[in-house]
Amino acid sequence: MVSSTPNFEAELDRQLGFTIPGRHARGRLVRIGPVLDQVLAAHGYPPAIEKVLAEALALTALLGSTLKGDQGQMTLQAQTESGVIELLVCDYRAGEVRGYVKFDADRLAEVPADPTLFALFGKGYLAITFDQAVSGERYQGIVPLEGTSLAEAAENYFCQSEQIPSIIRLAAAQGGAGGCRAGGMLLQHLPEGEEGRERLHTRLDHPEWEHVRMLGETISVEELTDPALPLETIVWRLFNEEDEVRLLGGQVLTRGCRCDVAHIGSVIGKFPEDERAAMAGDDGIIRVDCAFCARSFPIPLAEAGE
Repeated sequence: MVSSTPNFEAELDRQLGFTIPGRHARGRLVRIGPVLDQVLAAHGYPPAIEKVLAEALALTALLGSTLKGDQGQMTLQAQTESGVIELLVCDYRAGEVRGYVKFDADRLAEVPADPTLFALFGKGYLAITFDQAVSGERYQGIVPLEGTSLAEAAENYFCQSEQIPSIIRLAAAQGGAGGCRAGGMLLQHLPEGEEGRERLHTRLDHPEWEHVRMLGETISVEELTDPALPLETIVWRLFNEEDEVRLLGGQVLTRGCRCDVAHIGSVIGKFPEDERAAMAGDDGIIRVDCAFCARSFPIPLAEAGE
């Protein structure tokens, strides 16, 4: 017997890939719930900062899920010269996401309750780094942090660094009985087939892409964040008139802070003895702080490297 009660958790903390072969396009959808709550619970950020981090984590999951192999890592970093947000860092590896924000609380109190991207970041840049474990290659693109939203800034990255026509939509829903949720969609044009070709062969004015782009832009904030709406249903709503849409499946998302006392101790142990001694306090303890999980790890000097 099939239950008629929606399983909201099944539509959270997951991503879904798909392709539209006839339009030479590919896409990703992601929706985060409990994992997002776990990340935010460690910090107690104000609502405006929570919203930015929620959208950044959704973007990180979208981009990270394009990696081949489980050992690759994608890192997203936004840094400013004089913004309210001084540093935002998120990363993805094998379905694990994590992130944190460093910001000026006094300056945040001076901006509107729903600040613009410029009000939060001012002059800054967005850096996206892909470490491909399969090939061992490392690729990084850096673009100015421009636009009205984080999604628009990421679109600029693909336009300038990748030369791939793309649209990105991000949304966050805060508070309520269901906790915080964030969702995102990435659509990209691959004019020479599903696998694409070299970036220089991408044509920005392809009519097939314009059709996909216009359909993709109809997606709503509610669709991206509704835990009762399957990601597969979103794909069907947007592209049901296409001759063929292939679903690629998707990975479950988890909170991925990789702090571990044994690992930290082994890393410290690689430093020369005199440097390890300089790290320790008067009590002989080396304290290592993790910005991602907002925890401090005490490592006895005598045990470092064991």
